[in-house]
Amino acid sequence: MNKKYIVELTAEERSVLEEVVRRLQGSSRKVKRANILLKADVGGPNWTDAKIAEALDCRTKTVENVRRRFVEQGFEIALNGRKREKPPTKKLLDGEQEAKIIAMRLGRPPAGYGKWTLRLLARKVVELEIVEAVSYQTVRRTLKKTG
Repeated sequence: MNKKYIVELTAEERSVLEEVVRRLQGSSRKVKRANILLKADVGGPNWTDAKIAEALDCRTKTVENVRRRFVEQGFEIALNGRKREKPPTKKLLDGEQEAKIIAMRLGRPPAGYGKWTLRLLARKVVELEIVEAVSYQTVRRTLKKTG
């Protein structure tokens, strides 16, 4: 089968990849991508996708994707992956609101309650208009961070 995306590394790119592999720089994904690019290089070993996948214990689709990224988007993106533009969701509570929740938790529970529960804290935070709306899971994560 003819390869659609041919990897041709320059001497500089090859030396960068060899350095990453030799020193195990970066994440395991980065090292694996570097190995894939080195093995797929036309000027080097020029292994088949199946052979690379077997040697590196990954799927052939992974090898194909790395090759495609190298050809379409360039060396840096193929090696490091794309960086996120922005975080997946905006933080719900700022530091001041978190501090108020923690202070409330450390204080006495309302009359009629033996202890603070997450749902009770979430209700009280909304009642006191610290935030407009909050789930008890957000309160849990806030309290867990402080340990």
